[in-house]
Amino acid sequence: MLKKKIDAHFIATMGLLIGLMVVLSQVLGFETQLLKITFDFIPEVVMASLFGPFWTAVGAAVADIIGNTLLGKAPFFIGFTLNSFIAGGIYGYFFYKKPITIKNAFLCVLCNTLLISLCLTPIWLSMMYKIPLTDAKLWSIRLLKAVIMLPVQTGLIVFFGNALPFKRLAKNLV
Repeated sequence: MLKKKIDAHFIATMGLLIGLMVVLSQVLGFETQLLKITFDFIPEVVMASLFGPFWTAVGAAVADIIGNTLLGKAPFFIGFTLNSFIAGGIYGYFFYKKPITIKNAFLCVLCNTLLISLCLTPIWLSMMYKIPLTDAKLWSIRLLKAVIMLPVQTGLIVFFGNALPFKRLAKNLV
């Protein structure tokens, strides 16, 4: 897990993917007080396939901190950084040294949706904005997002996962 060779190529690749995550999350993402829709999961899948759960979790947390520090549209809250860390670990678990299949992509997105979008995020939003956890508006938005983004994320992960030459990229990092 931690025995990956950390050299200039490793750092440069991580930096590029973290930068891409920041841009896709903060610049090209859609965000309101209760909802955030981004496509930063695409470079996160690449990171997960190349570096594994630990480094993907660290990279996702770093991307969250940098993105919120430089371009944040809402106040910083450590719970969302924890969400990013956990999501990175989940992506790494499902995609490190494993093929990117529809089944893996669906299960990964389902785990992230259930744990992050439908469990942790409502708690953080409730704490931040003093919204009761039983508020119908909070849950209707979150459930609608989950229903729409589950097939969208799954499809994009499979598409980009099969379009990128991960074996050749990974060979350069070993």
